[in-house]
Amino acid sequence: MNIFSVLKIIANGIIVKSSKARQQKTNKQKKNHREEFTMIKQNRMYGTLLNPLYEGCNLDELCVATYLVGAKKEEEIVIKAQSIGIEQTTGSWVDVPEETDEVRAKYASKVIGIYEVPAYENQTNVDLDVAPDGMRFYILRIGYPVVNIKNNIPLLLATITGNIMSMPYLKLLDIDFPESFVKDFQGPKFGIEGIREYLGAKDRPLLNNMIKPCTGYTPEVGAKLFFEAAAGGVDIIKDDELIGGDREFNKIEDRVKANMEAARKAQEIKGEPTLYACNITDDVSKLKENAMKVIKNGGNCIMVDVHGVGYAAVRMLAEDPEITVPILGHSCFNGAFTCSPYQGMSSKVVNKLARLSGCDIYLTQPPYGKFDNTFDNYIINMITSKAKMYDVKPMLPFVGGGVVPGLVPKFMNDAGNDVLLGVGAGIHAHPMGPRAGAIAFRAAIDACMNDIPLREKAKECKELEVSIQKWGIYGEDHSKDLYAI
Repeated sequence: MNIFSVLKIIANGIIVKSSKARQQKTNKQKKNHREEFTMIKQNRMYGTLLNPLYEGCNLDELCVATYLVGAKKEEEIVIKAQSIGIEQTTGSWVDVPEETDEVRAKYASKVIGIYEVPAYENQTNVDLDVAPDGMRFYILRIGYPVVNIKNNIPLLLATITGNIMSMPYLKLLDIDFPESFVKDFQGPKFGIEGIREYLGAKDRPLLNNMIKPCTGYTPEVGAKLFFEAAAGGVDIIKDDELIGGDREFNKIEDRVKANMEAARKAQEIKGEPTLYACNITDDVSKLKENAMKVIKNGGNCIMVDVHGVGYAAVRMLAEDPEITVPILGHSCFNGAFTCSPYQGMSSKVVNKLARLSGCDIYLTQPPYGKFDNTFDNYIINMITSKAKMYDVKPMLPFVGGGVVPGLVPKFMNDAGNDVLLGVGAGIHAHPMGPRAGAIAFRAAIDACMNDIPLREKAKECKELEVSIQKWGIYGEDHSKDLYAI
């Protein structure tokens, strides 16, 4: 073989090698291009899997939470909304391997509404209206699968509020429950009609009194106050929220026996029964025991501090077939959830949960008296207590805080007849005594039922006349502050 043949072989090898190298380079470029191409896909936080339209959801499979959410000026609200929902269902703040699209489709939350308030659509308006370090506010509607939380109020709260309540500028405004969730709950055992039937009061507003002092008194002292108020016409008398369970100076059995005997004597005078709501609030392990003490000693109603014992504990009492008396739910601690305009949850949600868990009666604060609730919020709570909720019975709204006879027309005009007027000092601080205080209220109720002005009614009822002299008539005599008694 000559030198030219050898050179030709070497040259051919180089060409082949070079050709292979070029081909390999081309293939690598194509591969890289493909890899690059496959990575260019939509952020799944923007996709329709997690952001379906309301119309694209099976709403019977979702509990829909409505939130007020604040976001920094340039913050992506779609991402934030999904982050909230994912945090409370299937995922975390980063993707995890087993959180597949299949898992998300069945168990992840669904963002079905994002509404900015005001409704900016142009960046120019945002730039003009919102300070560089300012906040933009949104209403978010997020659906949580019923399958995750079915028949479980604690898990419902863990899901819909949970960790996200630690975020600034986030308040739960409402929860829309599908029938598939609500059907597992009994709700109030008696409701408005059951309580009216027991009392024989068909259509008028009902009258409540709280025993005062709140605590520190003996059963004998409580029974004396009970009798006077009941004899004057009070329908429901309750313990204060501050004397729950057994106290060494006032045992459940002792105060039930004493107060029910007072109720019997009062019935001989007024011709009407009286419900006694004995406060059984205690450790959860003692709640049923306390309730049975009330029933076995002749009691006809129990009371619990709802947020002290929890919604699930109230439900346990309401759905127990051995507990055959109505439940009055007190709302103490409610303000810790509801008062902030940007945090916590609305009193509407609280009212819904109280009704769902089985309260027959639930306390809410009116805007006139010693509390500072807005009027609109008060009316919404009245509606929430009584409006149709599938087959769940209406819950009797109980209003209290600075209630005097001169407020009765205002209450009835705003709330109607299905309301329980909660009165403390308006009865016990009456100049003629607690029986006279109760008589004054019943006279005011009767006047309103018959369209008679209070001052006209007072001409025939000394007790009402004295009450008006002391506290006046709302909207005529005094500022609201004078009702804070």
